[in-house]
Formats: sequence, structure tokens, C-alpha cells
Amino acid sequence: MSSEKPSLPGDELGVETEASSVTVPEAPLDAGRDGWDSKVEYFLAQVGFSVGLGNVWRFPYLCHQNGGGAFLLLYVLLMVLVGVPLFFLELAAGQSIRQGSIGVWRHISPKLVGIGYSSCVVCFFVALYYNVIIGWSIFYLMNSFKNPLPWEQCPKEGNTTVPECSASSATSYFWFRKALDVSDSIEETGEFNPVITGCLAAAWLIVCLAMYKGIKSSGKVMYFSSIFPYVVLLCFLIRGLMLDGAAEGVKYMIYPRLELWRDVQVWRQAATQVFFALGLGFGSVIAYSSYNPRNNNCHRDAITVATINFLTSVLASLVVFAVLGFRAKTIAKNCITRNLKLVVDMGSSSITLPPLLINVTDMSVSLQQYAHWYSNQGNQLNIGVEGTGLAFIAFTEAMTRFPASPFWSALFFLMLLNLGLSTMFGTMAGILTPLTDTFTKLRKHKLCFTVCSCVLGFVIGLLFTQRCGNYFVVMFDDYSATLPLIIVVVFQTWSVAWVYGADRFLADIRQMLGRPVSVVYKYLWKYVCLLAMLGLLGASLLNMTIIRPQYTAWNRDKAAEVKLAYPTWALVVLSSLIIISVLPVPVGYLNARLRQRFNQSALGAEASYTQLLFNRVLLCVLNVGVSTPVKATDIQLTSLTLQRLPSF
Repeated sequence: MSSEKPSLPGDELGVETEASSVTVPEAPLDAGRDGWDSKVEYFLAQVGFSVGLGNVWRFPYLCHQNGGGAFLLLYVLLMVLVGVPLFFLELAAGQSIRQGSIGVWRHISPKLVGIGYSSCVVCFFVALYYNVIIGWSIFYLMNSFKNPLPWEQCPKEGNTTVPECSASSATSYFWFRKALDVSDSIEETGEFNPVITGCLAAAWLIVCLAMYKGIKSSGKVMYFSSIFPYVVLLCFLIRGLMLDGAAEGVKYMIYPRLELWRDVQVWRQAATQVFFALGLGFGSVIAYSSYNPRNNNCHRDAITVATINFLTSVLASLVVFAVLGFRAKTIAKNCITRNLKLVVDMGSSSITLPPLLINVTDMSVSLQQYAHWYSNQGNQLNIGVEGTGLAFIAFTEAMTRFPASPFWSALFFLMLLNLGLSTMFGTMAGILTPLTDTFTKLRKHKLCFTVCSCVLGFVIGLLFTQRCGNYFVVMFDDYSATLPLIIVVVFQTWSVAWVYGADRFLADIRQMLGRPVSVVYKYLWKYVCLLAMLGLLGASLLNMTIIRPQYTAWNRDKAAEVKLAYPTWALVVLSSLIIISVLPVPVGYLNARLRQRFNQSALGAEASYTQLLFNRVLLCVLNVGVSTPVKATDIQLTSLTLQRLPSF
């Protein structure tokens, strides 16, 4: 693509002229823009942004819930058909046009500039709550240097254990009561949590220091924040595979349950995970690639980053399932001991038991023997088995059983901190790059703009440090990004494939790379990707409308999590988040149409006035009688106006 784009087919006369004359001042495409110091920095930045907390916790959870190996196969299929083509589209668009998301879609058509602004709004919403999660990681990291770990045992009040802790677990109690001091519902606001507020301030300070020079400073940080998590994951994998029960956990992960493919929700969750794993729609991928030289092989980058992202998810899943397999087996052994003692007590009482299939006095019964007995006889005794709880709490609890548990805990939360920060840097780039590319004043005061953005993010982020702040984090995570980003990607795909033209885009890529890419991308963009994203949008809307939005709250009296429906005002808030995120798309379109109509009216009036002046000048030149003398200013005005008209 050239920087001076010819009028698109179907564009009315003067739209492009109007766009260049009425939009905010813009520097030349290559003027004043930074560039990556090396290809390694760029590559680590893209990998760091796409590989985040979702790879460590969300992917293993979905793999567990949706068929194990069957989910992996479905994920790979959707990654190849939808994820990689859309990721390649964003990389190529940013690298070719060398602008942030706002400039890219304005270049495609001025009517689509709202897509870029929507991406900025979504990035801002995500940054608000994502940095809170980073703050939580900082809190746990600081507490990991205590021995024993503060969540290893339940605290005591006098000589008795705190009832709320004994009714749940030490890790759950520490998370909900000590870390968050969470309220029983979203309607109980409460005071601010001073410790978490301080951790949030520290998180924003780290982000500000890393971003104050743009990619020149954040690129250097990527060497540590993007590589360190892999070192930790490999350490945990080696340690986890040595634990008793790890093999059972990994086997559970890999075993395919293909019958779940019939469930539409499994396809929806797999597509959503592919969508978020690659960071599509945020504008961050476009921002990072816009700093590349135009001859960079973005096609190879797309395939490589997507592959690393998937392998990272698999690696994290192996770690999680190995460790949780160890935890589950440990809990099962303790459960066997307790339940067999219970059976012994029942046998010694007046209760008559049927002939038992196992020797209950032998406390070394294997899990297989116990499972066989429980499925045939034990379940008749209504003996419950403890669940694993939330993945984050379960993993934290499992680490308390490791030798030198503070070391492993510090390593784990330092990994989470780096995963969160590398994603956060990309999210901030999705905000700062498009706006500084578009607005000249912001570009001239980039440092001040970065600092002010971080301060504003911290101030608004105080919403999440209240006692009910965790519930607002869940609300923002569920509703401020999912639907708006899907809508943004739908418009992006439609814009390139149909408005700009897939053939034309492929020709631009060929000119940029010096070689052609497969024509298969044309059909994937025009049909497969677009239909897949529309299907995902429809399924997400249907799921939201059929099931009233709910959140999981911690009940202090029950010492357990309960499902609660959002109150009416909360539904208004989450609806507003979606509307605000999507609103720039129609507003940008209407604004372009109104400016186009106004510009055409102004051009028409100016053309009529110029015609009269031209006639007077012509009559004067021909020495035809003119009662009013022609002034030199009229001739100059006529010349200037003629130059401005597209045709005359």
C-alpha cells in the first residue's frame, strides 16, 4: 500500500479529500516514528502480549471442562482456520500502513475510523482491571517471602481455628478474607483496601516506567518479562512430573472426549480462547507491527507467534494438570483415610453394614481399590469427596505441599507478574500508539501523555480496590472486552476483505514482502473468518440474553462461593460498558458521512462563486464591456479556488 491511497471503488467524489482536510492534524507516515532496535525485541513483544495469564489459567480450565484432548484438537483447527489468518491480517495492515489502529482503518476508509477508536476504548477498559490482577500478584509475591506461607495454615482466635477458615480452606480464607477482604455481594461497597491500593499504585508505576519512552524502553524490558515465564514453567514442569499423581493428571488432560464436540458451547469457548489468545482486535498487534520495516516477513511472524502461543498453552496445561493431579491424589488419600475410619466407626456401632469388598482396617488401600469399592458400595453411605475449588487457589494450596514452598511460591507469582506486565505493555501500546499517531499535540508531549494516562488509570482503578472490587473485575473481564472486540474484528475483516478488497490487500503484501502469499488467505478472510466471527458474535449474544448475567460471590456465613444475579444497576453498568466500547464505530461512520455531505455542499457553493469570477475575468480579457472592474484579488481568488476543486 502506498501512503497516498487512491479512491476506493464506490467512494463518492471528494470523500478522500474531505478526510484529509477535516481530520485532526497528522504527521507524515514515517516522520517522528520510532522503530524496534532489533527483530528480537519486536518478536518478544508480540509473544509477550499474546502469551498472558489466560494461557496459564483459562486454557487449562477450558481443556479440563471441554473434553481434554478433544478440546486441543478443536483449538488447533480454529487456530489454523481463523486465528492465524486474522493475526496475519493485523500484522500486515500495521506494517504496511505504519500507523496505529486509528490510522490504519482511516486509511482503508474514513468511514471506518471508529474501529480504531473502539479498539482504544476496549484497551483502556482492559488496562483498568488487568493492572489490578498484576497488583494482586505483587501482594502474593511479597507474602511469599514468609516462612511458613501465610496461606499454609488457618489462623486461630485464641485456642480455636477461625470458623470461616476451618469451614473452607486456608488458601481460600487468605484469598477472600486477607487479600481482598471481600464483601458478600457487589452491592456492599465498603471501604478501600489500603494494601491492594498500594499494590495497584506499584503496578501502574512499573507500567509507567516501562512505557515512558515507548517501545525504546518497553522493548528492553521484554527481554526479561517475556523469557522469564518460560524458565519458571519449565522448572515447574520438571518438579511437577516428579510428584505422585502427576501422571494421572496429565492423562486426564490428554484423554479425548470427542462426544463434547456436539455441544455448541464447546465450539464457542474454543473460538473465544483462540480470539483472546492472539490479542485480536485490541490494536496492540497493529501498533507493534507498525514500528517494523516494510520488508519484514510478517507472514512468518504470524505463524511463529501463533505456534509459540499454542505450545505455551500446552506447556502451562501440563504444569497445571501435573500439580493439580498431585494435589488431587493427596486429597484423595486423606479422604480414603477419613472415610475408612468412618466406616470402621459405623461398623463398631449398632449400624449393620453389608459385607464389604475391602478391608477397612487396612489404611494402605490403593486409589483404584477405593474407587472400585466406592462406586459399588461406598456411595450408598453418602460419604462426600472434597472438590478441588478454583484453579488459582488449588495451585497455591498445592505449592504449600512442596519442599521449600516459599521459594516455589515466589517463583510462581513472579512468573504471573511478568506474564501480566508483558500483556499490559501491549495493551498500553494499543492506546498510546494510535492516539499519538493521530493527534500532533500528544505526539509532541508523549512522555506527559503516558504519565497522565497511567495516573488516570490508577485513579479509576480505585474502583477495584474496594471490598467489592473483585466483583467489578469479573464484570469488566466478562463484558467490557468480549463482545466489543468480536464486533471490532468483524468490521476489521469486512473492511479488508470486502471494502478494500482481499485481492488488492494480497497485492500490497506481495509488493511489501517481495513475494506472494497463498491465495487461500483471500477465501479465509472473505468467508471462513468472517462467518466464524459472526457466528461467535451471535452465540455470545444468545448466551448473554438467555442466561441472566451472574457473578460468583464469597459468602462469609457459609464460607463458600455462591452464584448471585447482578442487580439492575449493575446490568445497566455492564450494558454501558459494551455500548461505550462499540459506540465509536457508528459515530465515526455518521461523522464521516455528515462531513462528506457538508464538504460537497461547500464545494458546490464555492464552484458557483468561482464560475462567476471566472466569467468576469474572461470578459475582461476579451475586452468585453464589464461595468464593474475586475480586481487583482478576484483573479488570485479564482486561481486558488480552481486548484482546490477536484474537477471543473
